[in-house]
Amino acid sequence: MSLSDSVTAAIAALRRRPSDLLPWYVLGAAVPAIVRLVPFLAVAIGFVYLETTGRLATIQDHLQGIESQPPDPEADQEAFDEWMSGFEPVFEQVLTPGIAALILVTIVLSVLLFLIIFPIVSAGQLTACSARLIDRRGLTAGIAGARRYWLRFLGLYVLEFLAWIAVLLTIGTMVFVVAVIALAATGAGVIAGLIALVAALVLLVALAAVRALFAFAPVAVVVDDATALESLSNTLAFVRARPIGAGFYYAVSLGTVLAISAVSGVLLLVDVMTFTSLVTALLVFPFLDLLKTALYNDYRKRLRPPAKPERSARGQFRAGARRGWDEMVAFVRATPGTHALVVVLAFASFWVGWEAAEPIAGTLETSISARLEGHIPPAAALEFFGNNWMVALTTAFSGVALVLPAVASLLFNGVFMGVYGRTEAEPMELLAFVIPHGIFEIPAIFIATAVGIWLGRIGWRAFRGRATRAEFADALERAFWILVGVGILLAIAAVIEGFLSPYYFRLFL
Repeated sequence: MSLSDSVTAAIAALRRRPSDLLPWYVLGAAVPAIVRLVPFLAVAIGFVYLETTGRLATIQDHLQGIESQPPDPEADQEAFDEWMSGFEPVFEQVLTPGIAALILVTIVLSVLLFLIIFPIVSAGQLTACSARLIDRRGLTAGIAGARRYWLRFLGLYVLEFLAWIAVLLTIGTMVFVVAVIALAATGAGVIAGLIALVAALVLLVALAAVRALFAFAPVAVVVDDATALESLSNTLAFVRARPIGAGFYYAVSLGTVLAISAVSGVLLLVDVMTFTSLVTALLVFPFLDLLKTALYNDYRKRLRPPAKPERSARGQFRAGARRGWDEMVAFVRATPGTHALVVVLAFASFWVGWEAAEPIAGTLETSISARLEGHIPPAAALEFFGNNWMVALTTAFSGVALVLPAVASLLFNGVFMGVYGRTEAEPMELLAFVIPHGIFEIPAIFIATAVGIWLGRIGWRAFRGRATRAEFADALERAFWILVGVGILLAIAAVIEGFLSPYYFRLFL
């Protein structure tokens, strides 16, 4: 088959049934949301420690004696230094051996949790891609592949890390020795500088070669059912047999990275940061994985992709949006108890944040008016939608990890909003700003959290063998469609927040 056939197969596999693949990539985006449960718990433990030891009251007393606005250091450096010194007693209360140990444990546990979850999700993603490219169900294959291959994927990541370290040490040592010899022999720093420049280019090429080798190795693990070391050998054989195909993938990957970087840089100028991450997670990563898997499957003569969708992209989008809305409405109607629990937790966490902010309410002030300075409606609407839908997606799918990450995300946001509301300089102005888009955005986040709780329960049942892989896959697919409906709500909220919320109430002030 030609390169165009592999590209066509990748597009067909993605478009034919996106809900049978994309949940794995939403899970990938949700990995940080799962891992951050550890620091969330650490913050809670640290708060309890400071409260029970009386340190928190001492900190509050010191903070109340510090001016909220620092002096201008350019106008009066001595006054600024004195203002900074007022925080020293606060640091003394926080920086204790117990807190230091808690921070160390948090870092270690977070790294370990990431090293377990990331290979599991990556194995599921590529196994799902390979299944879709031979017209099998991706989600069920991904569940099986995640359990079978995650240790091999972890082995590959460790090997690649060691390869990078070896390259850096080898080339770095060689450059240092050669530069010292050249400098001693000629005394010319220019020659040493040229050697360093050449070495930097060589290092860049060597690191790129390492990444190129390991790019196809996970695919070889899945397609060939190979070990980590065998996959590297198989990858070398693939590159030798299909240099044009491998080179095409490398070029597409590099071009995509450059294009995303350029677009992100332009959007960053108007404060749009999250939307590109959303597009990357839902479109770019799946397509690139499908492409390299299609190229390798074609090399192994196992490529049998699904047929192209009969509907146009626009028609498919409309049908998907309609299905997402219907699934969301049906889910809300079927789970009133779960949604009631979510609402109670949300209001309770808001109250906790409100009460916790009481000691700093007169010292620290936030302002919705200041936040809206430089507001550009189209860019703001795009950022609001991208950020909120990404939060909803990651909150919902993080619930797969025994519910807790989804609940923690809800509680954190509730506490944050409570603190933000208590410290707002103009509370009625903030309330007026929130109401128009909040009637869509807040229920959307509640629904996403309820999906996380629902997924967590089904995931636990599947882990204990009380639900089949097919049932778990059905739940993941349904969750994806529910989140499409949630995305519609958040799109409406984003348009209102971008174009209406910042302006309408000013007419009455």
